[in-house]
Amino acid sequence: MSYKDVTPSAAFAARSDARVVDVREPDEFVGELGHIPGSELVPLATIGSAASAWDRNKPLLLVCRSGARSGRAAQALAGAGFQRVMNLAGGMIAYNAAGLPVERG
Repeated sequence: MSYKDVTPSAAFAARSDARVVDVREPDEFVGELGHIPGSELVPLATIGSAASAWDRNKPLLLVCRSGARSGRAAQALAGAGFQRVMNLAGGMIAYNAAGLPVERG
């Protein structure tokens, strides 16, 4: 199984249908880059146990600061049988640069 890298605008569009999971640490989630509205915080170290209860057929969008940690999470979840995994290419850095809505705090 594999995953798909998506652009910030595609990630923003997917958020209505997909489970949006931010794999950063709690201080990053509420920090200067903020987070995608409606996303849930699941730090990378806990993603395996958290994902065990998730629907493997529902679209899943993974997010981090630069796209590296979320890429690792995407690869792991695709390998665990998740069918529709997306990774935000460039992470929240690219998402902010695109001027898309964020929540902070």
